[in-house]
Amino acid sequence: MYISLCEQVAKVLKEYTGREDVLLVDGGEHADLASTVAFAMAKEKRMAPAQIAKEITDGISDRLSKELSVRTEPYCANVLKAAVKPGYGSLPNKSERVVLEHTSANPNGPLHVGHIRNTIIGDTLARCFRKAGYPLEVEYYVNDMGRQIAIVAWGIDRQHADVYGEGKGDHLIADVYIEANKHLTADPSLTEEIDALMQKVEAGDEEIISRFKGPVRRCLEGFKETLAELHAHHDRFVYESDFVRNGDTSKILGHIGHMPESVHEETLALDLSKYGFEKKYILRRSDGTSVYAARDIAFHIWKGHNFDRVIDVLGADHKLIGRQLQATMDLLGENGPEIVFFEFVSLPEGSMSTRRGTFISADELIEEAGRRAMEEVTARRPELDEDARRIIAKGVAAAAIRYDIVKTIPEKSTVFDWKEALDFEKQSGPYIQYAHARACSILEKAGDFPYCYEIEGDGEIALAKKIARFPKVIDQVVTELKPHLLAIYARELADIFGSFYHAEPVLKAQGSVRDRRLTLVEATRNTLKEALETLGIDALRAM
Repeated sequence: MYISLCEQVAKVLKEYTGREDVLLVDGGEHADLASTVAFAMAKEKRMAPAQIAKEITDGISDRLSKELSVRTEPYCANVLKAAVKPGYGSLPNKSERVVLEHTSANPNGPLHVGHIRNTIIGDTLARCFRKAGYPLEVEYYVNDMGRQIAIVAWGIDRQHADVYGEGKGDHLIADVYIEANKHLTADPSLTEEIDALMQKVEAGDEEIISRFKGPVRRCLEGFKETLAELHAHHDRFVYESDFVRNGDTSKILGHIGHMPESVHEETLALDLSKYGFEKKYILRRSDGTSVYAARDIAFHIWKGHNFDRVIDVLGADHKLIGRQLQATMDLLGENGPEIVFFEFVSLPEGSMSTRRGTFISADELIEEAGRRAMEEVTARRPELDEDARRIIAKGVAAAAIRYDIVKTIPEKSTVFDWKEALDFEKQSGPYIQYAHARACSILEKAGDFPYCYEIEGDGEIALAKKIARFPKVIDQVVTELKPHLLAIYARELADIFGSFYHAEPVLKAQGSVRDRRLTLVEATRNTLKEALETLGIDALRAM
């Protein structure tokens, strides 16, 4: 409904103003829809924006009234008819193929708190793309032949470490990696042994390749367990070494080597100064081995040939290499990636201790969130048996982590706040879950009732109009790559539902008033469910 309304209004505005972009925005408290096009036209027309806005309004109001025939009551009725159906918010199927890469942490230790912002942003975007009807593949790019992996392989042999023993594989690998780095720091000459391993693995030495592959697989097993706890899933794990084995990296380096922008010194590099980069983009070392960037170019060329839209989620510390990659792809005439850069997430000082002393693993964060969630659920629902409380707590813990991280615009750094993240009464994931559970409770108490799509009063209309915006929010997220917009929407819907519930009697209402308000509760419940699941959060029926 809302998307159709936006499209119709945009069409009329475009025809009247002659502008392709008529800058439609949410009207906030004062309107359902607004346009800032008058401000954009003010300079060229040399008129005050208010005067231009009045001219536009006078010029299109009759046409809008005739063509749209939008009145609040039938509009809201149509919204409710759509919103009570399963899958509400889903958009028509698209043909544009999308590939989205996220997380892609080096397999040399467990995922940490910084990594999981990447995971949660990426997984939420993936869910939104699927909701928006796009054929999508979610990929994890595995760095299985870089220096970190060489250090792990070297460390396993030097320490006679058993990384296949009891324990989570990624944590066992981290123990080896940390210890190996201590030796390399104490004796820098040992790095020659690491360099030798990297040369052999790129040359195709089967014994060395095997020594690299085993630890990588073991670490990825641990990653997958952690990702599952966060409700995140990858469709494919793509290995960096594949683009060396199949000759793609060598082929692209050969091509780049003959480009006028190539720089041949002891290394092979690209001069990207015309894109604003002062330093050369090194692609091959002096010993003849390719660097990560070269394999990454080969990987992205493959993605660009197999998908229409290529999206990467990268941390702010990868901005330089990400921009260099985009510039290189443009130089090559290839389909480069859109990149969502995110700043880092941290924990309040003293909120948790780490067993390793250097970082806080995602597993520790999940474990602590589960413990705190169990305490909260036990305090609120002591009458439930332990298994029931544990199921609720598990869903609440994942909601607390995912929502607290995704609610902030990616470009802003954030501090994970335990108190706020687990607050059932405020703007948190559990708060939205609680609104859904409350709607479920009302409907369970009501029993059977006939749907009634009539609507009256400001409270009912405000809630119905908010429900109407859900499909548009999904469309906006995938267009602008801003998953926090869905988080904000879900919280606002929960807020408006809370205000409605407290102001308007539902179960105590009579006749058609009761039926229409219960229908509105069902539409809200279903919309909250779809929004929560698109955020990767369990839509709990009881809390």
